[in-house]
Amino acid sequence: MRIWLIIVTVGLWSCTKPVVFQGQSTLAVTAPPPAAPVVEAKAPPRVEVRDNKIEIHEKIQFDFDKATIKPASFDLMNEIASVITKNPQIKRLRIEGHASAEGDAKHNKTLSDERSRAVMKYLTDHGIGPKELVAAGFGSDRPIADNATADGREKNRRVEFVILEQDVTHKKVEVDAKTGSEKVVEENHEVVKAPDLADDSGKHEASKSDTKNAAKPKAEAHKKGG
Repeated sequence: MRIWLIIVTVGLWSCTKPVVFQGQSTLAVTAPPPAAPVVEAKAPPRVEVRDNKIEIHEKIQFDFDKATIKPASFDLMNEIASVITKNPQIKRLRIEGHASAEGDAKHNKTLSDERSRAVMKYLTDHGIGPKELVAAGFGSDRPIADNATADGREKNRRVEFVILEQDVTHKKVEVDAKTGSEKVVEENHEVVKAPDLADDSGKHEASKSDTKNAAKPKAEAHKKGG
């Protein structure tokens, strides 16, 4: 009788062992780790208003030695127009054309002026009031990088947008100590102008005159450059 009991016990133990431990081991090894959530990085804005400028983080592209805006920059130009429209506090804006020191200085001055006016025309054709804009070409007079290097010259060939006049709002706010809610108790508006606004129209008229006189340049003076 004792022998029979021992045989049965061993049999039961041998039958249940693989069922209990094999299942637990398989689940522990093959269970996949939880997937991490995918967070898409938000692209930085190409166009934004900062202090007294509209900064563009992508260059406006022109045909070589011309004032023709390339179609590849139309989307950027449309975004610039949209930002101006969405910021009605901007009353007047100067579009500045700049060039590198490569080539003839007079030609670069004329080309930078023509490019600034091409940008102005594009914006007025896309809903921006002409009275809000003024254009000026500065040639190579205002470099932001070293003209001795190719990278520096490329950075100096640019278009910038300087805010000449804007409506700044000053608000006095009270905070409710109990609810934490804010209430505007006083609001003042101030028109802030750039220091050189008085000279701006004169520069633009002079720029137009220079462009007109340069329409038929001497052959030796027309050198491709900046």
